[in-house]
Amino acid sequence: MAVDFELRVDFSRLRKDRLRKSKEQLNKAKLGALLCFDPDNVRYVTSATIGEWARDKMNRFAILPRNGDPILFDVGSRVAVQNSPHGAPWLNGKVRPAVSWGRGAVPPEVKAVEKCAKTIKKVLSDHHIEKEPLGIDIMDFPLYKTLTSERVEIADGQAPMLQARLIKTEEEIELLDMAAMMADCTYYELARAVKPGIRENDLVGIANKSLYSYGSDKVECVNCISGPRTNPHHHDFTDRRLRPGDIVFFDIMHSYCGYRTCYYRTFSVGRPTKEQVERYQECLSWLQASIEVVKPGATTAEIASRWPGPEVLGCKDESEVLACQWGHGIGMSIWELPVISRAWSIEKPYRLQENMVMAMETYAGPKDSDFGIRIEEEVVVTATGHKVITRFPVDDLIACPII
Repeated sequence: MAVDFELRVDFSRLRKDRLRKSKEQLNKAKLGALLCFDPDNVRYVTSATIGEWARDKMNRFAILPRNGDPILFDVGSRVAVQNSPHGAPWLNGKVRPAVSWGRGAVPPEVKAVEKCAKTIKKVLSDHHIEKEPLGIDIMDFPLYKTLTSERVEIADGQAPMLQARLIKTEEEIELLDMAAMMADCTYYELARAVKPGIRENDLVGIANKSLYSYGSDKVECVNCISGPRTNPHHHDFTDRRLRPGDIVFFDIMHSYCGYRTCYYRTFSVGRPTKEQVERYQECLSWLQASIEVVKPGATTAEIASRWPGPEVLGCKDESEVLACQWGHGIGMSIWELPVISRAWSIEKPYRLQENMVMAMETYAGPKDSDFGIRIEEEVVVTATGHKVITRFPVDDLIACPII
């Protein structure tokens, strides 16, 4: 993935650009500092990360002062790791032990959340910004209550971070492309494995092994939906065994160096029926029609208007089919700006800009049918139009097993 004789991803420039963009949005929002608990934002600001186990605990956080460098509050022994020469030297030793209340799991008598709030306030005081708004991306009620009692003015910190992450740098697009490559290759393994008798969870296991073997740093989720479970779309996987004549589709959500994929493909178990082929081509035509309009200056309304309304799925309201015809920015998290749906994008459009990256997905499956089709592509907005970076064949419904 990295060699000394080619410059593939300039990680030093990646770190500097992400920090610069975060600072720009912090200043634009007129905040004294950003307080990040969202692991994706922590990584974006500090270029330091830890295992997935930390995601839902709020036990590590970063503070980015308007007039200073980011300070990372990490877990226990990770402080020594990050402050070492082989850890995160770009943080200049500004890694400190985090005080965690475990989202209420630490006994209240310890007063951990109060200690954490005082730690945060001290950083603000040290930078003489204690009277300025503090932007926070996510928090729980105990932290909100305690910071308020400390007379800290709380503001929205998630919106500035979403804006910072909206336009991807050259390095970010390269990492997204590499993550897509790993999913491309994994689909080859899945196409070879799909056969009557294999279970959905077996296929999810194959996908996980493949992704980690190719270099994934996290498999967030692999959905595998087959047979009658494809209509309505279940968004999960079970121990169901595939049968001849089934439709099966997958969604691969993993990351490389923190950059994600969201990427559907559909297969038939054995030779598909005429109806299955026609439904697949219908779903594909909706997707390709929406991708055609992607270019700088176009809007999400133009994309959403290329998708069918809820009536084609036998429903009356967009809320009943939400996320069936769907688009979303993709980067360090699965859903970034902009999120596209007929439910709001036609009336409240968002204008596309060069170097935005989006995942776009369509679903075909009326209520009276026993199967559905799901397809998705990842698209970069280029200077002259767009580029699709998901490359597993999509033009035809692929029949498995492949011999």
